[in-house]
Order: sequence, then C-alpha cells, then structure tokens
Amino acid sequence: MEGPNQIRILLADDHPMMRRGLVEEINAHNDMRVVAEASTGMEAISLYRQASPDVSLIDLRMPEIDGLETIRRIRAIDPNAKTVILTTSLADVQVLRAFQHGAFSYLLKSMLRAELIETLRTVAKGQKKVPGEVAVKLAEHALDQRLSEREIAVLQQASRGNSNKRIADVLRLSEHTVKTHFKNILQKLRAHDRTHAVAIAHRRGFFDVTEGL
Repeated sequence: MEGPNQIRILLADDHPMMRRGLVEEINAHNDMRVVAEASTGMEAISLYRQASPDVSLIDLRMPEIDGLETIRRIRAIDPNAKTVILTTSLADVQVLRAFQHGAFSYLLKSMLRAELIETLRTVAKGQKKVPGEVAVKLAEHALDQRLSEREIAVLQQASRGNSNKRIADVLRLSEHTVKTHFKNILQKLRAHDRTHAVAIAHRRGFFDVTEGL
C-alpha cells in the first residue's frame, strides 16, 4: 500500500521480467513505491499524466519511441519531471544526450543492485547523480571534437554500406562534400578508415547500426 511520504515511481521497460524484478526491489523499501508500469514510451507518457510520479525510471530502448524521446515528451508536459535512464549501454554520446534531454541520472542495468535505490532517493530530492563508471566514460571523451549532425548522417549512411555517390544522392550533397566529411570524421574519431569509423561511432552511441535497415 502506498504511504503518504513514499517516493512515487513510474517504471518503463519493455521486458516483463526486468519490470517484475525492479518492482520487487523498489517496493521492498518502505520509503518508495512503484505506482505505474509501462512497456512502451508512449504508454509511459500517458501514465505520467495520470500518476504524476516523483521519479520516472525509463529504459533507453523501447518500442515506438526510445527513452530519450520519452523523457523529452514527459518534460514537455512537466518541465520539472525527474527522470532516470536505465540501459545496458555505456556509450558516452548516449550518456551526454540523456543529460541534455533532462535526465537526472544514467544507470546501467549491471549497476542496479548497488546504485538503484540510492539513485532514486537522490533524484527524488531534485539532485543529479552520475555513477562513477558513467562519469569515467564521459571524462574519457570530454576533450574530443564532436561530430556535426551532417557528419553523423554521412557516417550512418556509410554504416548501411552506401557508396559516396549514394550517400551524396540520399543527403543531397556533392561527392566532394561527402569526401570532405569523411576526412573530418576520420580525424575527429581517430579512425583508420570508414569501417573503423562506423565501429567507433556505434560503440560510442552516435547511432544504432541497425537503424533504417
């Protein structure tokens, strides 16, 4: 039963077993309670309107819309919404995007037993919490040159096996411009060639190599 001073939590994850385990873990603590469960981003947004939780724990990868877009839409409803991203991916670009979208914390599923409860308590107070492992990953690339949106688009097309000519046609660029983008991409990512650049971009979370396939 929900108590008057409990932290009210919305949980969004498309895996039933993961949700069940998280609900049991969270509800085992007297100062918090899961008040709503969602299996998709759209469902999470709808339930946020209904439940008005203190903290939303949202999986990064879900059907329909991902966790980042879910957070963006929730914050459009409530600019003060406190959200935590839950994921298996320790990719620095995804971490940075999560915080840029307004997340208060970024938790790896491997961290749950050690970090989950304290993170929920911290975020409920309106404070951000960056686990040590996540902070280290951000620091590794803090001084790296960032790829532009156009460079990311070029690299994403390359990840689909497209030639420079095809990339130029799809993005409405000249082949010379595409080649210039690749030159800059290789330098920024310190990659040996375009295949290596795609692998680095995928690992760091610039995009999912399965997108658009």
